[in-house]
Amino acid sequence: MAHPFLERLNDSVLLCDGAMGTMLYAKGIFINRCFDELNLSNPTLVQEIHRDYLAAGAEIIETNTFGANRWKLLPHGLEDKVLEINRAAVGAARRAIQETHREAFVAGSIGPLGNPLQTRERLAPSELRAIYVEQVRGLLEGGIDLLMIETISHREEMEAAILAVRAQTDLPIIAQMTFGEDGLTVHGDRPDELALWMRSLGAEVVGCNCSVGPAAMLEALEEMAGAGDFFLAAQPNAGAPQWVEGRLIYFSSPEYMSTYARRFIKSCGVRVVGGCCGTTPEHIRAMRGAVRALQPTRIDVSSPVPREAVPTVEPIPAAQRSRFARRLTEGEFVTSVEISPPKGADTSRVLQAAAKLHAAGVDAINIPDGPRASARMSPQAMAVIVARQIGIEVLLHYCCRDRNLLGMQSDLLGAYALGQRNLLVITGDPPKLGDYPNATAVFDVDSIGLTRIVNHLNHGRDLVGSALGPPTSFFVGVGANPGALNLDEEVRRFHEKVEAGAEYALTQPVFDLDLLDEFLRRTEDVPIPIVVGILPLTSHRNAEFYHNEVPGMSIPEAVRERMRLADSGDEAKRVGIEIAREALAAARRSPRIRGAYVMPPFSRVEPALEVLRDVLPVRDLEGFDPTI
Repeated sequence: MAHPFLERLNDSVLLCDGAMGTMLYAKGIFINRCFDELNLSNPTLVQEIHRDYLAAGAEIIETNTFGANRWKLLPHGLEDKVLEINRAAVGAARRAIQETHREAFVAGSIGPLGNPLQTRERLAPSELRAIYVEQVRGLLEGGIDLLMIETISHREEMEAAILAVRAQTDLPIIAQMTFGEDGLTVHGDRPDELALWMRSLGAEVVGCNCSVGPAAMLEALEEMAGAGDFFLAAQPNAGAPQWVEGRLIYFSSPEYMSTYARRFIKSCGVRVVGGCCGTTPEHIRAMRGAVRALQPTRIDVSSPVPREAVPTVEPIPAAQRSRFARRLTEGEFVTSVEISPPKGADTSRVLQAAAKLHAAGVDAINIPDGPRASARMSPQAMAVIVARQIGIEVLLHYCCRDRNLLGMQSDLLGAYALGQRNLLVITGDPPKLGDYPNATAVFDVDSIGLTRIVNHLNHGRDLVGSALGPPTSFFVGVGANPGALNLDEEVRRFHEKVEAGAEYALTQPVFDLDLLDEFLRRTEDVPIPIVVGILPLTSHRNAEFYHNEVPGMSIPEAVRERMRLADSGDEAKRVGIEIAREALAAARRSPRIRGAYVMPPFSRVEPALEVLRDVLPVRDLEGFDPTI
C-alpha cells in the first residue's frame, strides 16, 4: 500500500514550508549559535516558527535538524546529543501541528556535512554513511513521516544519505541537490543526470533547493522534467543574499516567489514547492495561492476534522444561465459595448448610455474593473444598478489584482446572489500603470487560476473542494490577444483558460485581420465562441498612444497612417469609425467570430452604435434619445 504522502502527490501539489535558519536569525539568534541545539534549550521558539508556517498554509514542515549530525555538532561539543536533538525536533513539529489543529506531514531535514570539498577529503564513503545513519535513527525515533535530504552539492553525500535512510526505513525520500548559476553542481553534474541517478538509489521525489534563486532553478527543473516522469520538488532561495547594515537580506518578494511557484508547477509539473534561505511565512502564504489554483480538488488539510467526499454537481447548462449566454451558445451574433463605471457616485451618465444601448438592441454592456488601474465606482455595484434600472444584461469584468483568494470567492458569491451571471475574468493591469503606483497588487492567482475558481463555484464547490450548496451559474468569459508579441505564449495561456473552464472569449481590439486569422487557426482545437474586440480611433495621436503605451495593443502602420492623413477633429473620428466597421465586417467572415465587443472612446455611445449599425435590430438611430 502506498504511503499517504505519495498518495497525495498522485493528484496534488503540496506546499512545503520555508527557511528555519532565516526565521531564527530574524528572531535574534546569533548566526554563530547552533540552531539545531535550540530543539533542546528553546523548543517553544522552534514551535512558534512551525506554527507560523502552518498558518501560512504549509502542508509539509521540516524539522529543525538541517545540521543535526555528529560532524556538524562536533564544533559545538554536542556530538553525543545527535539522537536527543533529532527526537526533540520531531516533537516540536508535532506539537505545532497539534496546537494549530492542522494536518501536515513532518519531514526530517537532513543537510550536508559542511564544505563539500573538505568533507570529501576527510571522510570515506563508509564514514559519511555512518554519520547519516545515526541522524536518521534519531528522526525515526521521533516519528517523522518522510525524509528531506537537501542542499547537497556532490554525489558522495547524497548517496550516503539515501542509503542511510533505505537501510532503516521505507518512508518516502525527497532528495534535492543544489546548483550554481551555470546550472551545474560544484562538481559539474547536470540536473537531468542527477534526477535519474537519485531515483535509481530509491528517492521517490527528486529536485533542487537553495541554489541561486528561482529563475536559475526553473532551468534546472526543466532539465529534470525532460529526463523522465518524476515527482519533482522545488525550494529556491528568495534570491541571492546581500549584506545590509550587518545583516543578510534576501530581496525576492513574496509576489515574485509566487510567480515562480506557478511556473514550477505549470512548466515542470513540480509536486512539492516551498522555499529555502530567505523565505518566510509571507513568501509561503503568497505561494499558497499558486499551489491551490493550479491543482485538482483535494482534501482540505487546514481542517482538523476529516470531511466526507464532496459529491460531484453538474453545472447548469450554459444556455440556461443568461440571455447573452443562450444567444452566444446557440450561434446567434451578439453585441456588447464597454461603459466604464463613474469616478464618483453619480450614475446618471452610465444609466443614460445603458438605456440608449438597450433600446438600440445591444445585447449587453461591459463594465470594466479598474481600467488602467484607476479608482472608480465598484463595477459590481454599477452592474447591479444598471441591470435593475435599465434591464440590459451586463458582462461584469472581474480581475485578480485587488483581492486575495478569500475575497474573490466572497465577491463572486455576492455578485451571483445579486443577479450577475455573465463574467469576463481578467488578470488586471498592475497598479504601476495607473493613477496609484504605490498601491499594492495582490495577484494570488492570474486569470487562469480565477477561471478555475469560478468553474469550481459552478460545480458547487469552493477552491479547496468544500461544498457550497447549490452551484452558481456564471457564464465564464476570458480575454484573448491575437496581436500579442509572444503569440506562442498567448495561445498556450488560451488553451489553459479553456481547460480551466472558459466558455467564451473577448479579444483585445483587432486592427490586423491576419493576426486574428492566425490566432483562430492555432486555437481551432478549442472552438469556444469568440467575441471580437473593436475600438474606434479618434485621432492619429490617439492611435499612436494605444500602439506605444497601452500593454497588449498593436495597431498596424497602415492604420496609423490613415489616421495621420485624417489629422484630427470630425474627419479623424469618421475615419476611425470607418476603420472599425471594416475590421468588424472582415472579422465576421470567420464562423468562430460570434459577436462584437465595441470599446468606444470615453464610453461614448454614438460611435459604438455607428460601428454596430449593420448588426443591430434598430437601424435608424438618428435623433434617438430615450428617457430613463
